[in-house]
This record gives sequence, structure tokens and C-alpha cells, in this order.
Amino acid sequence: MWHYLLGVIYIFLGFFSVTGNGLVVYLYTKSKALKTPANLLVVNLALSDLIMLTTNFPIFAYNCFSGGMWMFSARYCEIYACLGAVTGVCSIWTLGMISWDRYNIICNGFNGPKLTMGKAVGMCAFCWLMAIGWAVPPFFGWGKYIPEGILDSCSYDYLTMDFSTRSYNMCIFIFDFFLPAGIIIISYVFIVKAIYAHEEAMRAQAKKMNVTNLRSNEADSQRAEIRIAKTAIANVSLWVICWTPYAAITIQPSLPSLPRVTTPSSMLSATRSSDWPSPNEHMPWFCVHEVDNKTGGSSAGDDKSTVTASEKS
Repeated sequence: MWHYLLGVIYIFLGFFSVTGNGLVVYLYTKSKALKTPANLLVVNLALSDLIMLTTNFPIFAYNCFSGGMWMFSARYCEIYACLGAVTGVCSIWTLGMISWDRYNIICNGFNGPKLTMGKAVGMCAFCWLMAIGWAVPPFFGWGKYIPEGILDSCSYDYLTMDFSTRSYNMCIFIFDFFLPAGIIIISYVFIVKAIYAHEEAMRAQAKKMNVTNLRSNEADSQRAEIRIAKTAIANVSLWVICWTPYAAITIQPSLPSLPRVTTPSSMLSATRSSDWPSPNEHMPWFCVHEVDNKTGGSSAGDDKSTVTASEKS
């Protein structure tokens, strides 16, 4: 039941992801006016999500509707997981860069460093280098890639309790989740503070001029600070809701004081934000501004823990 349900969910997510992210890339390539440094970051996010979709979605859906077991080789399991790690981490860091750019524009204005095309390319390159750099170590013995959850897909080995696996999971949690999450949250906190400070200054100026406000159409629209605050809170909340479950599943077994993860929870968390487009970036009018300890995981001395359908047969 889990397999077919997840397969259906991923079909819907895949459709919306292709439509949303594909539209972003298409518009960027067709319109010269959209080819700005800030939009390059958005396109980088869309490309990362599209690559994840094309490399992971067909395999996952095939496994779901084939009985819910990894149907390919152990080596391809590692490649599949690596591709998912690269694109997922790249998307996370790109969101962090987009948040920083918005902070720089809104809070610093003309006094802040200008985002040039060269800087935007460098930021995109940084995102991909961070993603590739943290996805490669399992091929060289630091961490592992294994089938996860109910075996429809492959990801980080978060079940093995040896030092190599635990240290790797801790590092990717810090550098690929905690740091970009901090950038995103801090950026939007400062954005909200700047908006409220600006509105307070406008009210003070209006009071000195003996007018109600300095806006001609305030009665026809929401107040700017409330509208932007809602958008900022929505952005941060959606990011945290989409990514925190998977990050928590990955790091939880590395903390011995916490209970082990269950199979359903690990798979539900895998429907993470990288499977979705970024509607608020491109469509602002939407206003979205169980495992046995003896056999369940690989042991510390195992070289490989991947079990595939072909090997069982």
C-alpha cells in the first residue's frame, strides 16, 4: 500500500515540478529582460530541481509500482542516491543565496554590494561545488548510500552506527542544512525588521506633514509591512516544513539518546521540497509570499549494505 501511494504522490509532484521549473527555464532563455543576476539564481534552483526529477523520479516510480523494492543494481543505487544528494544540496544552498540577495537589496539598497552576473555565476558554482563535494565521500568510504525506508529509493545510510557514518551524517547536517537554514532565516528576519523600520519612518513623516499617510492607494491594498512580513514568514515556514523532516531523519540515528527512525517516517520525509517548484519565486500572485537492530541496518564491519531485487533472485 505504501509503495503505490508514494508512487501516485510522486506522479503528481513530478507533473507540477516539470511544469513549474520548466516554465522558469523556458522564460529565462526566451526573454532578454529576465536575464538578470538575481534571476540566474532562480534558474539555477529550477535546473537543480529538474535534474533531480529526471534522474530520480522515473526510477522511484518504477520501483513503487513494481512491488516496492529496489529493482536495480547496488552500484546504481549509489549513483541514484548521489544524484539526489547533489541536486538536493544544490537546491538548498541556492535558496540560501536567493535569500541573501533579497536581504542585500531590501536592507542595504544602493549602499550594498551590487550583484553582478559574474558574482551570480560564482554563487551558482559554489552551490554545485558544495553539493558535489559532500556527495562524493561515500564512494571513498566516508558514509554510505543504501536503500532507504521501504526500499523504493536510495539515500544516505542513517542506520549504521559506526563512527564513519555518524560523523559524515553530522557534517552534512551542519554544512548542508544548518548553515543554509541559518542564512535563510536570518535574512528574512532582517528583511522584516527593515520593512517595519521603513514603515515607521513613513508614518512619522506623514505625521509631521499633517497627512494620514504618504501613500495614494493605501486604502486599496494591504499595508506593505504586513504583506511582506506574511511573504517572508511563508517562505521561511515552507522551507522549514519541507526540509526539516528529512534532515531530522538523517541526523536522528546519530544521536544515541533519541529513538531510531521508522520505515514509514523515513519515506514520508523523502517527499521533500526539491520535488516541488518554487511558486513564490515565479508566481507571486499565488500569495504564498520499523527496523530490527540485529538485521535492519548495515553493521560497522560491512563493506556494502545495499540489497537489490536482482541480488536476492
